[in-house]
Amino acid sequence: MLRRTVLTVFAVALLLPTALTQETETESTKAAEKAPDKFRVLFETTRGKFTIEVERELAPNGTDRFHELVKSGYYNDCGFFRVVPGFVVQFGLNGDPKVTAKWKDSTIKDDKVATSNKRGTITFAMRGDDTRTTQLFINYADNDRLDALKFAPFGRVVEGMDVVDAIYSGYGQSPNQSEITDLGNEYLKKEFPKMDFITKATIVEQPAP
Repeated sequence: MLRRTVLTVFAVALLLPTALTQETETESTKAAEKAPDKFRVLFETTRGKFTIEVERELAPNGTDRFHELVKSGYYNDCGFFRVVPGFVVQFGLNGDPKVTAKWKDSTIKDDKVATSNKRGTITFAMRGDDTRTTQLFINYADNDRLDALKFAPFGRVVEGMDVVDAIYSGYGQSPNQSEITDLGNEYLKKEFPKMDFITKATIVEQPAP
């Protein structure tokens, strides 16, 4: 059995209100199809709608993986399992354990940090070098300290940040990632009935300048 590791931002555990963690394995890498230079993704959630605008030049590897995951429907019915007001909201473990298992070995190479982790930016969670897979977080605040830890934002919320702010935070960091990985939404919906979920994430046409 593969050993499961909890990916933790250990270097700032004493400085930040929580650690960004992600359950994954890091034995393989997977190249994604090249994404458009700029595009938007509409997230429909149980709390409302918000839109992310992505710029590939900010983080090409992360952008390509995000584009691939959205196209595949990966984020549909994913729960916001870690919500820390004033820090981040995190998601990206699929509701179907079989889908999570398919992706958890598919790590991608790091990107250079081209823009700071300001409020509203979206970034991949990781535990160290070249460990990104599927989990994401949106910054609730200007978390500049994450820049030095190689967290590379690839987009930002351009519509609906009030919806992101309103995502249910009552469970904090209580949901267990191992349980989500093994049981998916069966676990989340039973143990955390007030949790907000993404119902659908869709690539939408980039508006004209």
